[in-house]
Order: sequence, then C-alpha cells, then structure tokens
Amino acid sequence: MGDREPVHDHAEGAGLLELAVAIAEEAGQMLLAKRPARPEVLATKSSPTDVVTALDRAAEQLIRTRVGQARPYDAILGEEGGATPGDGGARWVVDPIDGTVNFLYGVPDWAVSIAVEVDGEIVAGVVNNVPRGELFTASKGGGAWLAGERLRCNTGVPLDRALVATGFGYAAERRRVQAEVLSQVLPRVRDIRRGGSCAIDLCSVASGRVDAYYERGTNYWDHAAGGLIAAEAGARIAGLNGRPPSVEMAVCAAPGLFEDLHDLLVSLDPEHD
Repeated sequence: MGDREPVHDHAEGAGLLELAVAIAEEAGQMLLAKRPARPEVLATKSSPTDVVTALDRAAEQLIRTRVGQARPYDAILGEEGGATPGDGGARWVVDPIDGTVNFLYGVPDWAVSIAVEVDGEIVAGVVNNVPRGELFTASKGGGAWLAGERLRCNTGVPLDRALVATGFGYAAERRRVQAEVLSQVLPRVRDIRRGGSCAIDLCSVASGRVDAYYERGTNYWDHAAGGLIAAEAGARIAGLNGRPPSVEMAVCAAPGLFEDLHDLLVSLDPEHD
C-alpha cells in the first residue's frame, strides 16, 4: 500500500466500477439503518443453519433496481433472485450480504459484494465491509484499492509461516469432512483464521491481513468481486488441478504459496465429501 490511485485507461471498467461502488454504498447504508438487534430470519436455504434474512432480499432488490435504472439492458445474477437475462453487454454478480450469519448475530464482518462482467470476464469488483467502513475495489488491469491506497498481497511466505483463512459449509456432513481436512492443514501452517465471509477473506489476502485462503462450497457470487480484488493485488485464485474457482474449491494466495497450499489440499483429497 502507499501508491495513489491512478486515472484508469479502461474507461468502461472504471465507469462500471464507479456505478458498482455507488450501489454497494447505498445498499450498505440501508442495511445498517434497518438492521434490528436480531434480524428476522426469513427462510433457510441449504440447511437449517443457512439462513436468509428479509434484509438480504431487500438489499438485493435495491441493487437490482439501481442497476436497472442505470443500465436497463444488463443481465444480473443474484444470490437471492437468481439470474435475470439481458443484452446490454454486461452482467452484474451480486451477493447482497456475504456473511449473513455474521449479520444476523451482529458480528462486524459482513459485506455487500458486487462484480461486473463484460463478455464473461470480471472487469470491476467492490466489496463493501459495511460495519467496518472498508470499501475494497478493483478494476481489471487497474489494481486493487482500499481508502485510496493500492493493495498488494504478501509474497515470499512459506507454507509453514502462512496465516490461512478458511470457511465451512452449512451441511453437517460437509463440515465434518472440512474439519478433517483442516486438522491436516493446521499443523503445516502458521495458523488458521475463520471470518465467515468469503468476499472479506479474499480482500484480506489482497491487503496482506492473511497470506492465503481456501474453502470448499463457495458460490460464484461469493468470490466474483473479491477474487478480482485479490488477483489485482497480485494473488492467484483458482480451483484445484487447473480448474477455475467453484463450489468444488477456491484457493487464493500469492504465486509460490498458492502452489504449495494447492498441492497440500490435493493430497488431502478434499473434493469428496
């Protein structure tokens, strides 16, 4: 960190990022203003511990409305509302509250995550860690930024000195297998952190707050924006064995550490739960 943010040459990506930032900030302000002491649990998703609040849906609707007003022909993929087709040349990938359980309990680590694709490539991403007042942004080729300073991931960290973030799924059997994998990872790294938000964990890699991140069970909207931010900070994000990050696995770290963590995870065969 320390570089001042440049004027980007990529006008389209920068313009999309500017709009995404404005929408993410508005959604975050709404969520802060309306969050009760114990938000209403509207429903469960994949399991009884995977909750969706009424404010998840309200935040996504706000984001969809603002995108529609500014760019009515764009497509939208949202965690709560699914896919809305469009022919505007861009697709918005939205997680209205990444870290819903943190939001529910008042843990100050949840975020509004918005990424924008053009021709299938993510060109802009914003992760608004609302309760901490931290807005992480990136545009393709334009770097990753926080509070006007450029982010760079930690480099040259060996696996046994790496502080590694991870997360766990909601289904009991998946958590059991993830705990078994973790028991094998933990002795081989510096320590583990579990924050509860994939998007924020990826931003933590970007900003050097952790050295690496891995998790099975994340969806595209969880890592779309944070993945661009981490990549623009110099990290590599991918799945296992050359695949892209997916629900099967997402791994993120600087080159070198990425390969070491990847190979460890492959050796532990975490894909079969």
